[in-house]
Amino acid sequence: MSQLQVTNSPFNENQVELLNRLLPSLTETQQIWLSGYLSAIGRAAAAAPAGSELQVQSNTIGNAEVGGVLTSQQAASREVTLLFGSQTGNCQRLAGSLSRKLEEQGFQVTISAMNSFKPTALKKVENLLLLVSTHGEGEPPDNARIFHEFLYSKRAPQLENLRFSVLALGDTSYEFFCQTGKDFDQRLEELGGKRLSPRVDCDLDYDDSVAEWFEGVIGALNANLNAPAIAAKAVQAAEDAESQEPLYTRNNPFKAEVLENLNLNGRGSDRETRHLELSLEGSNIQFEPGDALGVYPENHPELVDAIIHTMDWNPNDTVPFNKKGDEGTLREALLHHYEITVLTKPLLEQAAKLSASNKLSELLAPDRASELKEYIQGRDLLDLIQDFSPWEGSASSFVTILRKLPARLYSIASSYKANPDEVHLTVRAVRYEAHGRERYGVCSVHCAERVEPGDTLPIYIQHNPNFKLPANPDAPIIMIGPGTGVAPFRSFLEERGELGAEGKSWLFYGDRHFVTDFLYQTDWQRMLKDGFLSKLDVAFSRDTEEKVYVQHRILQKSREVYEWLQEGAHIYVCGDEKYMAHDVHSALLTVIQNEGGLSPEAAVAYLEDMQQTQRYQRDVY
Repeated sequence: MSQLQVTNSPFNENQVELLNRLLPSLTETQQIWLSGYLSAIGRAAAAAPAGSELQVQSNTIGNAEVGGVLTSQQAASREVTLLFGSQTGNCQRLAGSLSRKLEEQGFQVTISAMNSFKPTALKKVENLLLLVSTHGEGEPPDNARIFHEFLYSKRAPQLENLRFSVLALGDTSYEFFCQTGKDFDQRLEELGGKRLSPRVDCDLDYDDSVAEWFEGVIGALNANLNAPAIAAKAVQAAEDAESQEPLYTRNNPFKAEVLENLNLNGRGSDRETRHLELSLEGSNIQFEPGDALGVYPENHPELVDAIIHTMDWNPNDTVPFNKKGDEGTLREALLHHYEITVLTKPLLEQAAKLSASNKLSELLAPDRASELKEYIQGRDLLDLIQDFSPWEGSASSFVTILRKLPARLYSIASSYKANPDEVHLTVRAVRYEAHGRERYGVCSVHCAERVEPGDTLPIYIQHNPNFKLPANPDAPIIMIGPGTGVAPFRSFLEERGELGAEGKSWLFYGDRHFVTDFLYQTDWQRMLKDGFLSKLDVAFSRDTEEKVYVQHRILQKSREVYEWLQEGAHIYVCGDEKYMAHDVHSALLTVIQNEGGLSPEAAVAYLEDMQQTQRYQRDVY
């Protein structure tokens, strides 16, 4: 923090000396609080009687006192309700981090998943913070759906006494970016709530945006209190919490050595699925079945070189890698630091400022929204620079409009207990042709074509508390995972084998051809023989004249599936969200309705209850 100078400040020399001694010693949390406090004390001073004193009372924890006036509303304002809606665990992790920061400042925090919170209790909440991701085509994640439906129902109460703020996570490459967060923000305002601080919408690279929102809500909450709640032990608690952070994170990935990289598909298959085994030795990284691995990939060198050639750039020019000031060569930046395979509307809006052609600005006109959506689909940065040339500005100015290259998340396909210091992945190579040119899945083709044993991949663990084995190892489980969606179930069954679990297990697996596409076939056969996989039903869609998928096998085994559910079985679904997961969900509703003799509404309630009690969990994408 810079030093105050007497010549450019309204303070006398003694005050300047005191401030210059105090300000550099303040933590970020104390600075945020002080800003809010000064704002509040200014309002209080304007309203206070002449001659009254305004004091900071350092021992005031839980009650707010300004100008000698204490109100019950101020006392209650230390209570904060923090709700998260999360499919993969990001919002849950961020909610936990925010909760700790608030508690360090003396706030009383109630933190809950949205599906564990009674919506009718909203009427009693004064300070509400929502963290929610958007799933699929603008839909709420599974554990936010019921809460979302309640707020848009006639039962939703008026919330005139509510102060709220929303953090929305999303991906700008999707049409309905952060839609669920926008829905909550709009609906809470319609119901009478007042914003503590503005909603913040986060793209995949969300660290700066999250920090901005944290600072805003903490500052707003403290400004409402009119008194400090920071004690030495709270500062110490913050330092302790920081020291307990894992060494390797999404911002500091571990470089894992590749031990194996095998093609799981047989000769003649039109698919390529890689089984990767990575070493975690020396990292102290651990994980649980159901967690995911984040992998930072490398962009395809051919695409990088084509972009540089088309723009007539020098690949050795120095450009920034990020907003922190790190820099290096242009080719290195495009290979490892920036997203170049996905177009988004925000990117095109920034690019239009650098294009010497009016065509891009015209495409962004409001009346051409459907044409813009069609253009973005399946095109990349090379298409953009070819279609809207000529361009102005340097390579350095151009790369700054690109978003950071995000990690790709893959369900972990191994148990840590069964494979200590290793992590296994199942990655299907994505290759397709679009707009006259061959396209590549960034991470999948990197792993398939350019990663050899002995190489390293930057990785981190993405914990997923919403996709976990039952606490009771004797509970039966039904796993539904076609294609690479079967990966976490290899982890589940390895773990159950290590634990000696007695619970029954049933796997529904599907792919195209039995001979070439039966992923991990020998593993399933061994598990059946060893007894910790009880039943295996498969569906190979291209081996029969009529295509058969996993949902058809579920319906064929309808009676037995329902019996397992009645015995307390947990259901897990992993894989494609757009088609498979919806079809499986419909099949389960049919099974419950027909075998249980229930109405359609009762069958829906049955599955919703299973979701509420975490007996029905999905990891879909």
